[in-house]
Amino acid sequence: MVLAKLLLVGGALYYLFQQLQQKNISNFDGIVSNFSVFSLLGIILLSFLNWFFEFLKWKNLVSSFHKITFKQSVEQSLGSLTASIFTPNRVGEYVAKCLYYSKEKTKRIIFLNFLGNITQMMVTIFFGVFGVLFYFIFSPFSFDIEYNANEKGLIFWLPILLVILLSVLLFYYKKINFYGYSVEKIMVKMQLFPARKHFVNVQYSLLRYIIFSHQFYFLLLIFQVEIPYSDAILTIFTMYFLASVIPSIHLMDVVIKGSVALFLFGKLGVNEWVIASVTIIMWFFNLVIPVLLGSFFVLKFKPKMDL
Repeated sequence: MVLAKLLLVGGALYYLFQQLQQKNISNFDGIVSNFSVFSLLGIILLSFLNWFFEFLKWKNLVSSFHKITFKQSVEQSLGSLTASIFTPNRVGEYVAKCLYYSKEKTKRIIFLNFLGNITQMMVTIFFGVFGVLFYFIFSPFSFDIEYNANEKGLIFWLPILLVILLSVLLFYYKKINFYGYSVEKIMVKMQLFPARKHFVNVQYSLLRYIIFSHQFYFLLLIFQVEIPYSDAILTIFTMYFLASVIPSIHLMDVVIKGSVALFLFGKLGVNEWVIASVTIIMWFFNLVIPVLLGSFFVLKFKPKMDL
């Protein structure tokens, strides 16, 4: 157990180090010069609030069958985050959270983790579709951009078609089991889940989305990007939507989001260096630091079979 924890934490730290090297932040002084003490504290506060509501969300979900403290929610959330950084689409998070509970609770924990993640995804899709429609169709700003017709059509329709295709596949294969659950069973359990817990789960997911999307916007302001709020926030909604439909491992989210952000904001005339810097800062405060904190909880982890 000790060796496994050391290997996991060592691998996570090495992977983070490699990722930081690959980002090649050659103009680090240029990035730092854009921040004042207050703006830096503001960005840190938003990252803290982002994870604070994630901790509350997990605590709320687990409390549907077992009371846990806020501290336990922090340990389980950050520890499972560290364990999931190598796995595609955060699959490792499901396994890691199950280790905090006895074997007979495994299916329930998998369901609760899925419920938390799918709610966050649905919020992203809701705002994302809204952003895509206005960014590519209704926004007057879009008519001032010289899009390649095929390029515009691909970016607009591809994510929507992927969501539709996924929905059709889920319906068609609704009886196939995954970790003891089928889509059909999940839908039934979601209907039986306490309505109040559902409501609180959605609230926390909305708050998280509002926080990290506006954190990106505030970073644009810090780097003195002068575009209207409506255009900036719709572009951010579009960016998160497009990035969310592309499968990736957790740590590579920065590459996906960065590429999408460079494309979308590039069409609005925003400097590529600025967008790359904003994306890296978001990645550092919202993933790198939590993973480092999670490494501490992984090292001190002991299975709690009495939960």
